[in-house]
Amino acid sequence: MTARPPRPRGFVVGAPRSSSGKTTVTLGILRALARRGLAVQGLKCGPDYIDPAFHAAATGRPSFNLDTWAMDDAGLAAIAGTAADGAEIIVAEGLMGLFDGVPGPAGRSGSSADVAARLGWPVLLVLDVTGQAQSAAAIALGTACFDQRIRIGGVVLNRVGSERHLRLVRDAVEAVGQVVIGAVPREASLSLPERHLGLRQARETDALETHLDRLADLIEGSLDLDRLLRLCSGPMRTLDPARPEVAMSPAIPPPGQRIALADDAAFSFVYPHVLLGWRQAGAEIVPFSPLADEPPPADCDACWLPGGYPELHAARIAGARHFLEGLRRFAARHPVHGECGGYMVLGETLEDAEGVGHAMAGLLPVATSFRTRRLHLGYREAVLEGRSVLGRPGARVRGHEFHYASIVSESEAPADRLARCRDAYGQDLGATGHARGNVSGTFFHAIAEVGA
Repeated sequence: MTARPPRPRGFVVGAPRSSSGKTTVTLGILRALARRGLAVQGLKCGPDYIDPAFHAAATGRPSFNLDTWAMDDAGLAAIAGTAADGAEIIVAEGLMGLFDGVPGPAGRSGSSADVAARLGWPVLLVLDVTGQAQSAAAIALGTACFDQRIRIGGVVLNRVGSERHLRLVRDAVEAVGQVVIGAVPREASLSLPERHLGLRQARETDALETHLDRLADLIEGSLDLDRLLRLCSGPMRTLDPARPEVAMSPAIPPPGQRIALADDAAFSFVYPHVLLGWRQAGAEIVPFSPLADEPPPADCDACWLPGGYPELHAARIAGARHFLEGLRRFAARHPVHGECGGYMVLGETLEDAEGVGHAMAGLLPVATSFRTRRLHLGYREAVLEGRSVLGRPGARVRGHEFHYASIVSESEAPADRLARCRDAYGQDLGATGHARGNVSGTFFHAIAEVGA
């Protein structure tokens, strides 16, 4: 009998709040460990489709999301098991503050702490010590005591201003029993460029490999990586002891056998675990580029338009005659679904930031605008009202919405509506998305179908 390989060790990179430097520290650690020859795997806690692409660039391995609110136990176990395959160390980047989530059953808040607790991983705590000294120790101690399910393996002091600043903070943090793994100096030039939805995409970041190597150099010079691996990593806990290895099943049903996937600077926000589930179910994914005026390949039997930044490319998309005409022909015979930006392109018009309207595909009865920005953010649970590629009528799909565009006109006809939606707090948000013929679309990104 062949023995199973040992489960890899891992840890969660967390912080008391957003913008503490988790991504910078995570990417530096991922690249530094990969340069040592380790098979290092990145993961992202919660709903995010930008950070995993940077993880993949840093390690050469695809990164996946773990979401304790949107995914059931089988989905979490399958993704964690897939990530563990062939990995020696797993580094999971947290979201927002370590304990930040939504109301729900124990362990189901969607927080980074939930992921650490469910997988048995310690937390590497990143403290932004800008504008404070000994007070940072109170934050470290409070974080360590707040949730007894988790263990703080070590602390990284980020954005340290001077040697004197470092001594004051480090002595105070160690006096309350926390281990300081290292300190990262204040260095604004190491920040990744951002835009309205967060970081620029990995594919758009100039000299990304050079930047990742600079981050790795910084981390190697600032952190004791050997000590980090000793103190801040633990073996991954099996989520279902009766079934230690759970096969990946599609989080969302494959919309077809050969799926045309829009894939370029305007369309790239698709969760890696969704694509992996489709592939492991036997589907083939065929990328094409609307910005290059490419239509969905005619030999495909479904088309998926992910989110992204179509509002930044609206004029170019409106002028992509081969793409739009080919999309309309394709939709006459095969299912087409759009998420967020893809939904906007399937609509009638898209108004850009300057207030200029651009004709889109006209396949769904909705018009959108990016001129007046209004943040739409949060988890969504949708109950499908009609048959679509997301599932059967009555199916529940959990996902996440994050955009600044707004609907300026839409069909209110019940036959055109895709689902009814509520947020993570149970508030009824009413009808959401549209479906007409073979075409459907929503502003939320589907993470997983969770049953009827």
